[in-house]
Amino acid sequence: MPTRSPRPAAIEVHEMNALASIDSEGSVALGEPVDVTIENVVKAFDDTPALHGVSLDVKAGELVALLGPSGSGKTTLLRILAGLDAPTAGRVLFGGEDALGLAVQDRNIGFVFQHYALFRHMTVFDNIAFGLTVRPRAQRPSKADIRRRVLGLIDLVQLNGLDKRYPTQLSGGQRQRVALARALAIEPRVLLLDEPFGALDAQVRKDLRRWLREIHDRTGHTTFFVTHDQEEALELADRVVVMSKGRIEQVGSADDIYDSPASPFVFGFIGESSLLPVTVADGAAVLDGVPTGLSAPGAAAGPATLGFRPHDVVLVEDDGPALRGRIIAERRHGARRRLELEVGREHHRAEIDVEVGAPRPEGGRIAFRPERWRIFPPR
Repeated sequence: MPTRSPRPAAIEVHEMNALASIDSEGSVALGEPVDVTIENVVKAFDDTPALHGVSLDVKAGELVALLGPSGSGKTTLLRILAGLDAPTAGRVLFGGEDALGLAVQDRNIGFVFQHYALFRHMTVFDNIAFGLTVRPRAQRPSKADIRRRVLGLIDLVQLNGLDKRYPTQLSGGQRQRVALARALAIEPRVLLLDEPFGALDAQVRKDLRRWLREIHDRTGHTTFFVTHDQEEALELADRVVVMSKGRIEQVGSADDIYDSPASPFVFGFIGESSLLPVTVADGAAVLDGVPTGLSAPGAAAGPATLGFRPHDVVLVEDDGPALRGRIIAERRHGARRRLELEVGREHHRAEIDVEVGAPRPEGGRIAFRPERWRIFPPR
């Protein structure tokens, strides 16, 4: 796998030099959002491929989550958008303009990192103002305009009264708000967030992602949000881009991704699930030669993958077509009990949920049937 080289200091200087303007009243005016088009982008590090012909169209003002496990290519794609890495092949367009032909500082990108990358020797005010104060003199706003703008951003990110504090005097959530305000100060056309809440605890993450969605709705940036947290992506994004091994598996709304997964990978990665290798014969799924009682309408005969959610399962009498397994572990799972099973003659692993008070079957053997399921063809 290629290693990530964040180079925070260089990124800060480049991104903060991007051109922008402040209105005469010093209000939080923002750069005009743009459509972003990614066409057949390929990236390889030496002989290691990281992206395989990725294509994506994002509308101006849309918040898109790039979701996937480590090594899926999501951060590599974000760095190409920022100009921190160059693709091996392909095109990137901002508002129809070839972004690959622009220097980093000319792309007008706001970048927010997982670990904040704040200047420790600067106050909150000075961190946010930095991108405005380092511009060439002819393009630099007046001190009064900078002050009005920075105070407006401090109000926007709900850090009133903290403008004179230093990063070490702030909580992790407050530091991330400063980082976002600093990115917004340059009035970016595109906002890029790379696992911005990854260093925070679970409750702070929940609070901040709701807050980020509210900020996005107020500012309307074209925003790319990298995360490996499916709950975060489904809650925040207008559309979710699920990535695996340098390819896009599926693009859609949270409902599309969860309810109509395009592949076993998406089904297994989004939400809790069990996947079993089956054979389709006579329009039905067969596991290890035993009928399951589950129909497979439209599926071609031959090998396939059966997918179901643990909470979509009912227990049945052990005298007809069903899935059968032996309980090998169990644990409390919210209001239900989660059973881990060995299923079929080949001892495949699966999980199902049952009522907390459900009696444990004699011998630990159980028969069940999903009420909702998916049959995926081989890939």
